[in-house]
Amino acid sequence: MSGLSRTVAILRRELGGYFLTPVASVFIVFFLLLMGVFTFNIGGFFERGQADLRPFFEFHPWLYLFLIPAISMRLWAEERRQGTLELLMTLPVPLWSAVVGKFLAAWLFAGIALALTFPVWISVNYLGDPDNGTIAAAYLGSLLMAGGFLSVGSCVSAATRNQVIAFVVSLVLCLVLLLAGFNPVLDYISGWAPQAVVDAVASFSFLTRFESISKGVIDVRDLVFFISLIAAGLLATMLVVDARKSA
Repeated sequence: MSGLSRTVAILRRELGGYFLTPVASVFIVFFLLLMGVFTFNIGGFFERGQADLRPFFEFHPWLYLFLIPAISMRLWAEERRQGTLELLMTLPVPLWSAVVGKFLAAWLFAGIALALTFPVWISVNYLGDPDNGTIAAAYLGSLLMAGGFLSVGSCVSAATRNQVIAFVVSLVLCLVLLLAGFNPVLDYISGWAPQAVVDAVASFSFLTRFESISKGVIDVRDLVFFISLIAAGLLATMLVVDARKSA
């Protein structure tokens, strides 16, 4: 069996594990419920009188800030807590297959939850004539942002056996990535750091890059950023798992 086949096998095992417990149902219902509240009640979807999904997408980063760490916290912390990490490492499965398979399962699960919001897309097309290309781009940006958060959470989960600690640390790190593009943060940094440092901090902003994509502007640099972050997170996860597999 090739490494790719093993990756797919782990993906199927992990994804099935989500739906064998109430975790999947609770998460998806909670996600859709919050999306509805933020879109229609707080975002004023109907009151705006515009055929777009801006009120829907503008809250994605903040919902992901709490919900994605809730998914990623169990990726590796649960394996270490139950003592099954050593068993997993004894199987004829390359480390990269295990890391990638677990990540893809969590990312696909988040993607399923996101795809279940399709009634909102149907509704806005029924009510008006939106730019569906922009909406599709925003969905892509949302999925990439979820993947970025998951890669960070995966690495943190691999570093501890406590899911609560993994959740809190992941949330803090994701919050830093969100706030990196806020003007108050950049203004504070610019007061003592050179412009190159300010630009570097701003380049890590999830909000700035997601807002750009959600407007229909798919910049290659934004795609490279998210893909590179995911790759770096998975590489870091591999290093941490390899270092702690016998800890």
